Amino acid sequence: MNTQPTPLPNPPPLDRARYRRVRRFFLAVVAHFLWWDVLLSLPLLRVLRRPPLERWRRIAARFRELAVELGGVLIKLGQFLSIRFDILPPEIIDELAGLQDEVAPVAFARIEACIAAEFERPAQEVFRSVSPEPLGSASLAQAHRAESRDGRHMVLKILRPGIEQVVETDLRAIGQAFRWLKLYRPVRRRVDLDWLLAEFSTVTRTELDMLAEARHAERLADDLADEPDVHIPQIYRDFCRPRILASEDVSAIRIGDVPALEAAGIRPAEVARTLHRVYMRQVFETHFVHVDPHPGNLFVRPLEDADPRTRQWKRPGRPFEIAFVDFGMVAEIPRRLRRALREYAIGIARRDARMIVAAYQHAGALLEGADLRLLEETHEALFERFWGIRVGQLRDTALSEARFFLEEYRDVILKAPFQFQADMLFVVRAVGMLAGLATRLDPDFDPWAGTIPFAERFARQELGNRGDRFLSQLEALVRLLGGLPERLDRLLSAADRGGLPVQAALDPAARRLLRRVERSVVRLSWTVLGCTLLLSAVICYTAGQSGWLAAALLTLCALALAASAR
Repeated sequence: MNTQPTPLPNPPPLDRARYRRVRRFFLAVVAHFLWWDVLLSLPLLRVLRRPPLERWRRIAARFRELAVELGGVLIKLGQFLSIRFDILPPEIIDELAGLQDEVAPVAFARIEACIAAEFERPAQEVFRSVSPEPLGSASLAQAHRAESRDGRHMVLKILRPGIEQVVETDLRAIGQAFRWLKLYRPVRRRVDLDWLLAEFSTVTRTELDMLAEARHAERLADDLADEPDVHIPQIYRDFCRPRILASEDVSAIRIGDVPALEAAGIRPAEVARTLHRVYMRQVFETHFVHVDPHPGNLFVRPLEDADPRTRQWKRPGRPFEIAFVDFGMVAEIPRRLRRALREYAIGIARRDARMIVAAYQHAGALLEGADLRLLEETHEALFERFWGIRVGQLRDTALSEARFFLEEYRDVILKAPFQFQADMLFVVRAVGMLAGLATRLDPDFDPWAGTIPFAERFARQELGNRGDRFLSQLEALVRLLGGLPERLDRLLSAADRGGLPVQAALDPAARRLLRRVERSVVRLSWTVLGCTLLLSAVICYTAGQSGWLAAALLTLCALALAASAR
């Protein structure tokens, strides 16, 4: 995904009433933050504070209600933030994760008007029929079955009328909220809000381009052309327009409908393994990923492969193919991240915590100053406690181990020293959704076993690439060894003269402890000064002398206490 903002050349006028309502919500959130998390964090007022996670969970719930009511970009924002585990705590992510992109459908008369505007003639002249009942209605578009005049059955994905105005209005209000947040230095230090807004704006505007979605579907079809168990719907280019996508109708059994799969003779466990294999190929081989694998976007199509004499399937379980729909959300994994992905897969397969942390580094996913040794220790503990556990058992096991990890690795969990680009987060989200879907199909599904063959293949590929660079590396090594005697002689001479410098540094844990002590001492100093000024102001006021001096001392007291909270 391109992360540069792509504003519309001629943006539509804002919906002022909608803009004011969305901005009011974000202004209330900012006021809540200033009151509870800034003002009441002062030393003498902290006793009045409420638990922060519960407060913010309620705000996330109110945002969900507003998004469901207004639709538009707010639903997309909730879904986008639900993958930002590098920014938000799990409680808020859990609240936003259930936000479904389903809204009330647009009246069919407006859909017909949209078709007429795109084709510059009435819908009845373009299609033999268009179903007035929508197949689905989302925040940006809705889908209708249609039949062309030459008998092709298709699905039309049509942008909702006026959606461009809604998108620009919501993005303007969200941008205003981000500018407010930038005024608070801890937030500004932790998150690049301009970059985050540019990412979100680009992802949202890309979904408004139906011709871009057509290209996504065609590329995915090319990438998976050799997969016999996958079907990507054909795109009917002659019926595609900037606001309309026309594709083959591949509706069949929803992939999460286990009883329907079993009734059709299809083994759900086989569907789970096939789906996992196809996604591993997208992530690690083709590097172009369909990142919205929820059950409404995946269908299982039963195939006819029975022996005509015995009416028995030629292999255990009825053959099938998995059909993908909705290609608005895709992610292309950039070249610089592919090495990191290979290292990560190999590290998982070998249970090598050091290689996994190195993969984070090569991906540029670690914040400056991250404690690499502590991260390695955390991953080793994760392997020790979770390796070999099936996905279906992870939830109960994770709950039982949560207290251990919170106590042992509090710094890693709370400080979250990660930063991720949206393309990788969408891929991570897709893999997480895939794991949940595979577990529903097969409670015994083991993702580790399915990933190891890919990791082994990537390891061989990496060794092959290294072989190509062998001669140049050997030449560099010979040059290094040739200059080694002279450098060693200079080193020993400097040591003999007593001129060999030695540098010592604290280990990361000690540095963190020292910084905490330093901050605590500074805060304590400001707090003591603030309390002294407060007592002085009270004495002046009760003595009835120098009222202006009491007011000045109270002002200085407030400034000192504010400084102690920084």
